[in-house]
Amino acid sequence: MKTGAKFFITVVSLAIFYAWTINYKNDIQKAEWLIGTWENKTQKGSIYETWTKAGNNEFSGKSYSVKDKDTIIFENVRLVQEKNRLYYIPTVKNQNEGLPVRFASKAISENQLVFENPKHDFPQIIAYTKITSDSLIAEISGTINGQRRKQTFPMKRVKR
Repeated sequence: MKTGAKFFITVVSLAIFYAWTINYKNDIQKAEWLIGTWENKTQKGSIYETWTKAGNNEFSGKSYSVKDKDTIIFENVRLVQEKNRLYYIPTVKNQNEGLPVRFASKAISENQLVFENPKHDFPQIIAYTKITSDSLIAEISGTINGQRRKQTFPMKRVKR
């Protein structure tokens, strides 16, 4: 093969690779709209969910309520990019012996995050759907005791 042809193939290959890296956006970057504090108002008071960036490949989340001056944490969550997959990993104090449970990404887009663990008792699916930059729907669903269940939680971004 002539030097000119080798050079041409090398340049074209590098151009394709460069174009791919420019357009490539890993799944955790698609989830950046989740960062911030969100509020779900209920009859018993507000439940909050706060997400922060813990590194290039990880977000840290927690859901909690505030009663008087006390913060009651319900769960801590890690959203982790591992290779080509995004994982939602909640730890709930009085569930699963306090151990984290992994939910693998099932569908990830600019407006929706869906995670699944078919072996978990309930929920088996956890989803976040962005409605606007200031509102989202969090949803848990699955089967429990042979019954299909789904709970939705409308949330608004808390301005700080």
